[in-house]
Amino acid sequence: MSGDLASSFRSAVERAGLQFIVDCPPLSQPVYLDGESWEKIVLNLVSNAFKFTHQGSITVRTREWEGRALLEVSDTGTGIPAAELPRLFERFHRVKDAHARTHEGSGIGLALVRELVLLHGGRVRVDSTEGRGTTFTVEVPLGTGHLPEERVRASRGQSSTAVGAGAYVEEALRWTVEESPAPRVLDPGLPRARVLLADDNADMRDYIHRVLSVEFTVDSVADGQAALEAALAHPPDLVLSDVMMPRLDGVGLLRALRAAPHTRELPILLLSARAGQEATLEGIESGADDYLVKPFSARELLARVRAHLERMRMRRQVAQERVRVDNLLEAVRARDEFLSLASHELKTPLTAFQLQLGAIERSVNKASPHDIGERLVSARRSVRRLASLVETLLDVSRLAPGRIQLALEPLDLTALVEEMVSAHQDEARRQGSTLVAQVEPSLGGFFDRSRMEQVLQHLLSNALKFGRGRPVELSLREEGPLLELSVVDHGIGIPEVDRHRVFERFERAVPVRHYGGLGLGLWVMRQVIEAHHGSILIQETPGGGATFLVRLPRDEREARARSPSN
Repeated sequence: MSGDLASSFRSAVERAGLQFIVDCPPLSQPVYLDGESWEKIVLNLVSNAFKFTHQGSITVRTREWEGRALLEVSDTGTGIPAAELPRLFERFHRVKDAHARTHEGSGIGLALVRELVLLHGGRVRVDSTEGRGTTFTVEVPLGTGHLPEERVRASRGQSSTAVGAGAYVEEALRWTVEESPAPRVLDPGLPRARVLLADDNADMRDYIHRVLSVEFTVDSVADGQAALEAALAHPPDLVLSDVMMPRLDGVGLLRALRAAPHTRELPILLLSARAGQEATLEGIESGADDYLVKPFSARELLARVRAHLERMRMRRQVAQERVRVDNLLEAVRARDEFLSLASHELKTPLTAFQLQLGAIERSVNKASPHDIGERLVSARRSVRRLASLVETLLDVSRLAPGRIQLALEPLDLTALVEEMVSAHQDEARRQGSTLVAQVEPSLGGFFDRSRMEQVLQHLLSNALKFGRGRPVELSLREEGPLLELSVVDHGIGIPEVDRHRVFERFERAVPVRHYGGLGLGLWVMRQVIEAHHGSILIQETPGGGATFLVRLPRDEREARARSPSN
């Protein structure tokens, strides 16, 4: 097994121009090992030898000595300074200024080797001379005398779930042509993705930060609680978290982020030194998007982070496209409904006009001048209604945001209000209502006369239409630098939840079948008022009904300065 694992490196070693010697004869007794763990031991030691050997040879041998099996991995590489040897097997420790084929590495490989050897009842030692080479020797007991009987099996019960030789060899082959993972060429116009890193080991945080910061903005914290607070305050694009941490571990962090509305969709990757299928499944089942086993290469880490960020970008793009499609479908629905309503609303006054003309034509020699005059008045009313509808339809395009033009001029608003109230008295009588105005004299300012007529037309017509034959009161008064216009009806009213919505295009507070209309009048009115730098709001009339309150600046300089036409 050891010889086969070591031989998998032959292509990489020989490509680098090194001699590779594998001498692993059969032993007199079997060695009982955990296959996955032994793979990691052999592959880490051979990979490490190749990393620090630039000329000469690498030798892998197995032999027996005093009832123990020995694995020796020797190289003629750079060697290790004597001062570094005592800390060589510490987690995350890396030899400073070492001349290596790559500067990747988390500093956990040799620590993992030592831990796995100890689990087998063995030991590992190192002999090294700086500038001449290094030998790692692993000793494990032969036979089964040192093992509990229930843990001894003649063969493996399941296939290996370790990363396997392929990943190690692939990485070694890359070392022969480049020293470190090539960073992607980033578009300077795009923002860098933010990665939140949580790990309680400062060396590991520093290593991962160095690897990822080439492409991403990395925020590092030392425990899960700090990561949770940082993510909730400013959600990152991806979370990378160790499993074992103080205050809040990685799984607890993951569950808390999945429970929060703003972070539940974040890609979350867990890091752990715990290998094997069971550990990986536990990590994925807990809700993680991915699970990386230490040690991992810089390329593997970058590849995983890139993949999950790209997946998240695509998910967001799909969600945005779905919203866009829904909006388009809603726009098509609104268009079809509007066309149906517009056809009906335009047809009604046109039909009435045609009927009045027909009646006049049939009775021109029979009816009295008074009757003909009444029919002409009615016909004229239908024409005005038709013209008003056409004007409103034209306003849909004219009053697009930023396109409204105002012809500001000195205007006596009091006189205009009185004129419009007088013009609507006939309509009020037909509705069985009364129209009363209380206006302060000579209130003027700089306004667009035709647009203000349009506002008053909509306010008064709506109040009479929805007032159910009850009185309508209009008032105009001065409030500091503003003129305040109110129109009060005692009709069906507008629910509070609808008072903002009714100012949108094609929106109504009541079903169209009851009162008709295109759903454009209030929208047009709001556009005109805001173009005058005014405001409009709806309040509830005491006892029932709706009160429309319009406030307009009367100062010439303010009105002119804030008009979009200027």
